[in-house]
This record gives sequence, C-alpha cells and structure tokens, in this order.
Amino acid sequence: GLWVLPFMIVGAVLAAVVVALILERVAYRPLRNAPRLAPLITAIGISVFLQEAVRLFYPGAKSALPFPQIDLVTGPAFQAGPVTVRRSAIFVIGALAVCAILLWFFINRTKMGRGMLAVSQDPDTARLMGVNVDRIIAVAFAIGAALAGVAGVAQGLQNSNIDFFIGFMAGLKAFTAAVLGGIGNI
Repeated sequence: GLWVLPFMIVGAVLAAVVVALILERVAYRPLRNAPRLAPLITAIGISVFLQEAVRLFYPGAKSALPFPQIDLVTGPAFQAGPVTVRRSAIFVIGALAVCAILLWFFINRTKMGRGMLAVSQDPDTARLMGVNVDRIIAVAFAIGAALAGVAGVAQGLQNSNIDFFIGFMAGLKAFTAAVLGGIGNI
C-alpha cells in the first residue's frame, strides 16, 4: 500500500546521506584545494567504486530485482484526452516540485542556506566572516544525497525494477547538466 512509500523515501534518503557524508570526508575533503579537475575525476571513480561494491557484495545484484509497486503511484496509465499519463510520472513531477520548493526555501530563507551562497561565491571571505566552510560543504553533500535518494525511489517506481547499474545513465545526464548549467548553480 501507499504507507510503504514514506518508509522507502526516508530509508533511501538516510542511506544516501550516510554514504555521501563518508565520501565527502574520505574522498573529497582532502581534494578541497586541488585543481578543479581532481574532484571531477574523483566523482567518476567513486561512481564506479559504488556500483562495483554493490555488484560484488550484495547478493543477487547482478540481475534486476523487482521494486515494490504501489498501485496509487505505479498503477496503470490513464488517458487525459489524447495523452496517456503514467502514474509514476505524476509522482516524479510531484516529488520534483516538492523538492525544488524545499530546496529554494532552504537556500534563500535559512541561515545555513545563506552560508551556502556565501561559500559558493567566495569560501575564503565566508570563512573570514565566521562561516564554517567544512560544515557548509558537508551539509551541501547531505542535501544533494537526500535529493538523490528521492530521485532513486522515483526511478525505481518508474522502472519497476532496480539493478546495480540503474543510476549510471541518470548520473551521466546529471553530470552533463551540471557542467553545462554551471557547477554550484541550482
């Protein structure tokens, strides 16, 4: 039933945030002052590492596993005039709208969000103004991971199955969009 969906989202968000905070501490923090190309290469390496870790250590991950289906969200498509609408697409658009609004509110209306804006513009000046740059960057990683957790649930609902390689193409598209749109630009 529908009651499973919040647990799936919270579980995905928590798992993604824990992994992201560990990776930020171990892989990205040492590269904080490295040339900009080093973190980009590291991101690709971490992506491959995580995929292979799941493939090697999670039983059955080599074949697609069924994702829990929720009739209200993943039920049959319906006709809206000449257009066929998938229920999972409505969930994806709804989740996108909610996440975008929450992210906008956080960035523009909270002290931590204003700190993120300051760090993204000039970390050294932000540090001089009393902003804890390491904490801001860790929170940015956590927020990104939380959004990725929601996106992962949405993709699982959309595809109705998951495997260790499911996020590769989505990650490649997101990476391309981030580079074209500007890294750090919401």
